[in-house]
Formats: sequence, structure tokens, C-alpha cells
Amino acid sequence: MNICGRDVKIQRLLCRIAHLDADDYKFLDDPEAALGELRRSGMRIDLFTFTQKLPETTPKYTYPMEWDNMAVLKVSTFEHWWTKQIKFKARNKAKQAEKKGVVIREVSFDDTLARGIWEIYNECPVRQERRFPHYGKSLETVREMSATYLDSSIFIGAYVDDKLVGFIKLTVDDTGTQAGMMHIVSMIRHRDKAPTNALVAQAVRSCADRHISYLVYSKFAYGKKTRSSMSEFKERNAFERVDIPRYYVPLTRWGSLALSMNLHHRLADRLPEPLAAKLRELRSAWYQRRFQQESGVNWSVQ
Repeated sequence: MNICGRDVKIQRLLCRIAHLDADDYKFLDDPEAALGELRRSGMRIDLFTFTQKLPETTPKYTYPMEWDNMAVLKVSTFEHWWTKQIKFKARNKAKQAEKKGVVIREVSFDDTLARGIWEIYNECPVRQERRFPHYGKSLETVREMSATYLDSSIFIGAYVDDKLVGFIKLTVDDTGTQAGMMHIVSMIRHRDKAPTNALVAQAVRSCADRHISYLVYSKFAYGKKTRSSMSEFKERNAFERVDIPRYYVPLTRWGSLALSMNLHHRLADRLPEPLAAKLRELRSAWYQRRFQQESGVNWSVQ
């Protein structure tokens, strides 16, 4: 469905939660108008959730709210990031990519890029110790999902011998002040060349060239897991945790009850962190055994 010119998706957990299709990349100018359209739509929606956009981090609405977070880089110039913000190890990794033959450039979205993205997605079934959701998808499915928001997206490719080995899709908000990494993936077989570090460097340059003030690398922390190898990677590249308001507006009585009982979060997010960490270890070990037996390849380092 569409409200106020924005596509809306409905997540079916214990209650039906609606959110903007590009929730972390596109934002509402008038939440009250959006809520009015949702109430008049006749759709069964229990809760509607949305966030504020940067740099507005102080709650500005009176709706029920929880704190969410983003990994944010404040962009001024590429030179400032390169000499003052980025950590030594990350800078050396980006330099290493160039020395090892990785070529980074902005690219147009076409069938060739779509096929390259498809090949990257289908390289490995497990990434970051969990099953990779895009593994096994058809070329047409990958092309369709990659082609969203083309009018406000920037594609950056990492190439080795003219073959795509990594890419970033940056999606810019309507004001042109905030860009989010909608996708950033590199081939594991080329990780020794550090293509991801080089891609991040070009993302900063692309934002600086367009006077985009904020580059967002998804979340800094997920649920109760506050630190991880990914958060450390983001930190080395000068991304910082920024807490932002996330609003949950009940549209039904069940929505109000579910919100009061914390049922709007996944069960995994409600578990104590020591138990959740143990379950993640078991999941990682299970995936490692299963896919290593199937492929004969050790995917333990992602």
C-alpha cells in the first residue's frame, strides 16, 4: 500500500506492524497525515513505526517512543575524513586494496551490474555467522530488488580485472542531506584485497562531492548486542553510534496491548544477552558444519 507518496510494508509478528518500505532511508514530513491515511485505509494494522531523520535526535513528537540507533559518519570533506577521522588500520586497508589491483568507481545500474551483484550474493550461503538471506535467489529477483529507488541511489563497484567483487548501493533521502548504505557486500574470496574498506572510502568521497552531510552504515548495535566485529569495523572507519527516536503508534486496541507487553519486538530481541550470545554461537557452529559439509569450503571467517 501507499501513504503520502510512500510505499508501506506490513510486518506480521504477534501484531501487524506497518513501516515505510525504506524505513532507514526515506522519512515522513507529516506523520499525522500518514496516520490519518492508514486509519482510513481499511487495512488491519496494529502499530505504525517510523523514525526521525538526522540531525534531529531530540524527540519532537508525543507518540510512544523507544530509542533506536544508527552508525553515522558526519561528512565534511574526503580529506578531513582521510586525515582526521579514519583509524590507521582502516586507512592502510583502503590503501592495500589499490595496491592489490582493486579498482573502485561509481557505476550505472544495468544488466551487467545486476549479474555481478547476483554472483556476489550467490558466492556463499553464510555471512557474519548467519545464513545470508539473498543466497540462492534468481538473477531476475536480484535485479528487481537492486533496482529500487534508482532515482535517488548511487552504485559503487569494486573491480578486480574488470570483474565485480564488491559493491555499495547508497540511497539518498529526499532532502539530499543523508545517505544510507542499503547494500554493501564483497566477495569473500577477495577479502585479502580489502575491497570493503575501499568501497567505504569511495562512499565517503561520493557523499562529500555531493555535499551530503551524513553517511549511515545501518545500525551500530542490534538489539542487546552492543559490540561486534562489524561495529568495530564501522568504528575504525569513523562511524559513531547515534541514538534516534523510533515511534510506535497503536492503531488498534491489540496494538496498544501488544506495545504495553513488548510484543512488537522479536523473541530474539527480548532474550537476555548471555542467552542470546550462546544461541548465536550454536547457530554459527550449526551453519559452519552444514554448509562446509555441503560445499567442502571453510566459511568460518566472514
